[in-house]
Amino acid sequence: MKLERVELLHVAIPLVTPFRTSFGTMTSKDTFLLHVVTDEAEGWSEFAADPEPLYCSEFVAGAEIVIRDFLLPRIAPLPELTAAALAPAMAKIKGHELAKAAVETAVLDAELRAHGMPLATFLGAVHDRVPAGVSVGIKNSVPELLDDVERYLAEGYVRIKLKIEPGWDLEPVRAVRERFGDRLPLQVDANTAYTLADAEHLRKLDEFGLLLIEEPLEENNLHAHAQLQRRIATPVCLDESLHSARDTASAIAMDACRVVNVKPARVGGYLEARRIHDVAAAHGVPVWCGGMLETGIGRAPNLALAALPGFTLPGDTSASSRYFAEDITEPFVLQDGHLPVPRTPGIGIDPLPDALRRFTTARRELYRTER
Repeated sequence: MKLERVELLHVAIPLVTPFRTSFGTMTSKDTFLLHVVTDEAEGWSEFAADPEPLYCSEFVAGAEIVIRDFLLPRIAPLPELTAAALAPAMAKIKGHELAKAAVETAVLDAELRAHGMPLATFLGAVHDRVPAGVSVGIKNSVPELLDDVERYLAEGYVRIKLKIEPGWDLEPVRAVRERFGDRLPLQVDANTAYTLADAEHLRKLDEFGLLLIEEPLEENNLHAHAQLQRRIATPVCLDESLHSARDTASAIAMDACRVVNVKPARVGGYLEARRIHDVAAAHGVPVWCGGMLETGIGRAPNLALAALPGFTLPGDTSASSRYFAEDITEPFVLQDGHLPVPRTPGIGIDPLPDALRRFTTARRELYRTER
């Protein structure tokens, strides 16, 4: 397979409601898609981060430069373009896992389409549908939060995740437990909003029987998370701190986490995500698939990953309607609390031409082979 052309399409899609976390509020999904054309097939991917480096250090404009000026010049000369060959070719570029993931996913999509193989089959999926959880942002009031949770449960979601931050933690969690009972699978996500000095306060969450508390402390501080885990009963789950299978193995060995959130974009792509799944499974640590408010282009491959055997907890692979009144692909629709795993070649979905045209704000050609 030879690389012929790479196109970037900047898209902006309004969210049905603002999504607030401890690091900011989003009102639209503002990112880019990569369209890779080879001599055998075409592939698509979605850059998962945002216009500003708030959730992570990468951001839309920076990733475009990294892909155009540093990653594509290293993969274009490859004598045989395969997803497996990309990581060694891009290894000298430090970090930039989300940019690398966008390149790898688009190439992997093209490669699998050329072979007629679904991503789920390639990764080793064992399920044809996956349970869907939903992430509920920080609200202006507890009654507003309870209304949202009630609506999501009525829609069929099997797990609720509450975003928390200092000043919005014990009260909303207690209110949800009192309203919906102890049997509701419930977890919280702090997005690094606390410090180890808050350990005694976070220990008060133990009484609510949570599945986990996600990334409570500063990113990449495994030692602090291990200290926190010794002080609280609620299982610590790491997200932003894990960038590779090696990080995951270290965190598990230190007891810095007892649950792992796997976000393929954050770790450089689906090949590394599968390795993380394998490392966690070998240690008996449950994993689940996190979300980045993806369009259908990002949601489809996440569902394929979430169908692997070690994904024993519902992830953030919510229905398309959770975020978008209209997506750029055919929507993923919740059925009995589950979403179907795509089973057609590659990532299993394509942009709808009309929707893609309306939501695209800019197109740029990043690479074209010389003839």
